[in-house]
Amino acid sequence: MKPVTLREIADQLNISITTVSKALKDYPDVSPKTKAQVRELASTLNYKPNTFAVNLRTNESKTIGLIIPVIVHHFFSNVIKGIIAQAEKKGYLVVILQSNESYELEKKQIDLLMNQRVDGIIISLANDTVDFKHLTDVISSGKPLVMFDKIAKIVNCSKVIIDDRKAAYEATKHLIDIGCKRIAHFRGSLLPQNSIDRFLGYRKALFDNGIAYDPSLVYICECDEKSFEEGQKNTRLLLEQHKDVDGIFINTDLVAIGAISEFKKAGVKIPEEIAIVGFSNWFVSSIISPSLSTIKQPGFKMGKEAFKQLYKEIQSIKKNEPIDFKQIVLKTKLIQRESTKI
Repeated sequence: MKPVTLREIADQLNISITTVSKALKDYPDVSPKTKAQVRELASTLNYKPNTFAVNLRTNESKTIGLIIPVIVHHFFSNVIKGIIAQAEKKGYLVVILQSNESYELEKKQIDLLMNQRVDGIIISLANDTVDFKHLTDVISSGKPLVMFDKIAKIVNCSKVIIDDRKAAYEATKHLIDIGCKRIAHFRGSLLPQNSIDRFLGYRKALFDNGIAYDPSLVYICECDEKSFEEGQKNTRLLLEQHKDVDGIFINTDLVAIGAISEFKKAGVKIPEEIAIVGFSNWFVSSIISPSLSTIKQPGFKMGKEAFKQLYKEIQSIKKNEPIDFKQIVLKTKLIQRESTKI
């Protein structure tokens, strides 16, 4: 069945197409009686506006692109919810793509979104993104780009982040405050800025509290999709190599949960023999046994703020105004649970 057009409505009411269009948009120069007739007939005929034609006229698609490393992830799922909640309020559709932590796929997805003429892009970088030309090309084209969580500091655009160094410092200091003397760190991959900053926060907390930094106590978790297994694997290595470790700061909660499961298999008591702090505050962190102390990372709010900033920049472009890039830093919070309560 062919869609109903403005012309069909106009012909049936014996008025102009312009009058029908104005009536549907509630223009003041159309009489209330005509508006009512147009709306009633449009409803009867199940008229739907041609959004593609509207978008061509207004030079906007009312869609934005969102590229994230992993969709099945508590933090990123909360970010998605925050972005969609704000986007719906402004009538925007969100096209969600997953880079699978791949730089090459991320580049292809940027090209795809640009070819689809999205109004702007929100992105959290893949772990192995080492070159940022595909991102600077977006900005050079006049399209707004907002980064969140995993960012590139050298790319001049708006960013929504937390203070990863400060949060990691607080997590490590908490372990020190409860009496831990030999503290390991399960960190993320070497490239992402947030992984680097969490490592630096961990190391500074040791330094500030008179504890020598031992690089052999730092274990790398390479693959986000196998975080639980990496937590188990690195815990087995830790038990073989450093039986004197009494605390661990772990880069994400899922890695920490893998570590807890392995310590329990080995008969290591938590927190009596080893205390653990995770990062992100996944839902499951509060229901496992022992429950996991962690840094609360505000994913939903991060998503809301990322879209709000992108929307501001879209409006600036429409008005031919310069974009005011922002770095929005959201607060985190240490949540103490059973894994550090002695």
